[in-house]
Amino acid sequence: MKIKIVSLFILCLTVLGAQAQIDRSKQPQPGPAPKINLEKPRTFTLKNGLTVMVVENHKLPRVRASLIIDNKPHSEGNKVGVKSLYSAMMGNGTKSMSKDEYNEKIDFYGANVGFGTESAYASSLSKFFPEIFQLMADGLLNPLFTEEEFQNQKDRVIEGIKAEEKSASSIASNVSGLLAFGKNHPYGEFETKASVEDVTLANVKSYYNNFISPKNAYLVVVGDVDDTEVKKLAKKYLGDWSESTPPVGALPSLPKVQYTQVDFIDVPNAVQSELRVQNTIDLQMADEDYFPVLVANQILGGSFGSYLNMNLREEHGFTYGARSYTGADKYASRFQAMASVRNAVTDSAIVETLKEINRIKTEKVSYKDLSNAKNKFAGDFVLDLEDPSTIADYALKIETNDLPKDFYETFLKKINAVTAEDVMRVANKYYKTDEMQIVVAGKGSEVADKLEKLTYNGKTIPVIYYDKEGNRIEKPVYNKAVPEGMTVKDVYDAYLKAIGGRSAAEGINSVAMSGTASFQGMNLNFITKQTKEGKSLQTVTMNGMTLSKTVFNGEAGYTEAQGQKMDFTEEQIQDAKNNGGVFPELSVSENAELTGIEAVNGEDAYVVKTSDKTKEYYLTESGLKVQSVTTQSQGGQTVTNTTGYENYKATEGVKFPHTMNVSFGPQEIEISITEIKINDGVSEADFQ
Repeated sequence: MKIKIVSLFILCLTVLGAQAQIDRSKQPQPGPAPKINLEKPRTFTLKNGLTVMVVENHKLPRVRASLIIDNKPHSEGNKVGVKSLYSAMMGNGTKSMSKDEYNEKIDFYGANVGFGTESAYASSLSKFFPEIFQLMADGLLNPLFTEEEFQNQKDRVIEGIKAEEKSASSIASNVSGLLAFGKNHPYGEFETKASVEDVTLANVKSYYNNFISPKNAYLVVVGDVDDTEVKKLAKKYLGDWSESTPPVGALPSLPKVQYTQVDFIDVPNAVQSELRVQNTIDLQMADEDYFPVLVANQILGGSFGSYLNMNLREEHGFTYGARSYTGADKYASRFQAMASVRNAVTDSAIVETLKEINRIKTEKVSYKDLSNAKNKFAGDFVLDLEDPSTIADYALKIETNDLPKDFYETFLKKINAVTAEDVMRVANKYYKTDEMQIVVAGKGSEVADKLEKLTYNGKTIPVIYYDKEGNRIEKPVYNKAVPEGMTVKDVYDAYLKAIGGRSAAEGINSVAMSGTASFQGMNLNFITKQTKEGKSLQTVTMNGMTLSKTVFNGEAGYTEAQGQKMDFTEEQIQDAKNNGGVFPELSVSENAELTGIEAVNGEDAYVVKTSDKTKEYYLTESGLKVQSVTTQSQGGQTVTNTTGYENYKATEGVKFPHTMNVSFGPQEIEISITEIKINDGVSEADFQ
């Protein structure tokens, strides 16, 4: 026992002595980064210029082939949409095989084959890979471009554009790209209804003939396959792919930003503002600054614990999440900080975003933040190496970005070598707070005036206004005065007249509506039942299973979801009473207030505030209700939900909207009404 005590005493002295030798005024030096030995893919080049990379991995009986064409970006001019129409038409049959026959063969093998703007891919069980590779090659080299398929795909693309015309997120992404890179730069272009309508089938064929070439192409094959077999397949099915040189033009210079500015796009139906704080940068993966920039971006906005997210989400509750991205494209790149924030705090969110960007430029990052960022890269890097496709992806990036051959072998070493001083240096170099475009897509009537009062470094930030296609415009008039003498009753009377008349509305005792929608790949069914007295039922089902159910019997209510039942609060009961009934417009609540005129989807609408949380919008021209907006508190955050009403059709002489666009937080869903029953299909049992 004595020996043990003495040993422990000596050990304590040794530890204390070692601690005394540590200089805690200095940041600990990073330990050595683990040595990375990366397997090299087996590589060969066909006579037509196609480079093939093969990574064998026999753990699972599967193979994946990816073909990438590394062309220099080029502008589509006034026909933006050619590329997307090309990729949409690919894989819809070949010159020797109909669309149905082609897809049936792929399905028969349980495989996947697809095509992109400048890419193709195939995956299957290894025993079927030769057949699937042949199908991919046939689809690539012998596409079936028919006028009928072209028109079908064109209609789909245009429908997609129409669906995004009201999306603040899509508008912010489109216009921010245009403002950063310029209208004539490939990275600044985006599709519009007009540009897609101008595209012809001849344009698609011309794109295919000019740009789909093996000269700049790479075929990457990963999985349970032999490289000699891949070589035979590539020669057999892609060896006759004729080589051509894609047209190459000089890229336009990027626009110069003279000063930090707010670039605002009005999206009248937006329930929240989309922020894109950005500036262009000159950075490539081969540059020495690349690794310090990776670390700086990770700390600023690359993770949940980043400066931006901890401020905007955790501290202030402005958003569900804030992130940043710093590009390293070999042609043109940008830094961008992004968030979706409540309309009411748009100006505050911008101030806090600039504050955090300025913080990383002026304050040394802590040892903890620096270590966490490095550890995240190390962890992700090691996990990625477990995927055999990583080896091929890394080899491809080395080829297409002109990187040193040991780029990924020394990746962790270079990340580990980044210092706090490096982070501050690159932050000052690439985050140009004096030349930033603060792109905001949001509801002008609620945010524009506040934005014009923003200041940075003691100076007011100028606001420049744009339309949804990125054209500079004068400041719109957002809040128009209500004509003298106009009342809520006048608005309601105009609405009742527009839907079929007051007497027709008064004759409706109940309405049962059924609808469908698609959300995140799920097909949903909706049922809504309402009575004249204010009772209501709403259910959402999927495949016969009830996802949620909300019931109000006129005096009390509840919501059931995921097996839990929650009774209405007193506040919810009062809201249900205030907004209950088939047509609340038949009487004017004492709380209703006509607050102004605002634009909704480009048309003026009267705004009727029915409570502190609810606003209804009625078109000044037609009288129809086009929108309802409610504000709720959830999880400590304020959430604005919007329902848009479109496609009015008459049922038994009364018009009802047959399309409803519902936005809740960052999510959007379109409900199509399939059936409406008047004074039928509703019973007291529905409200139990």
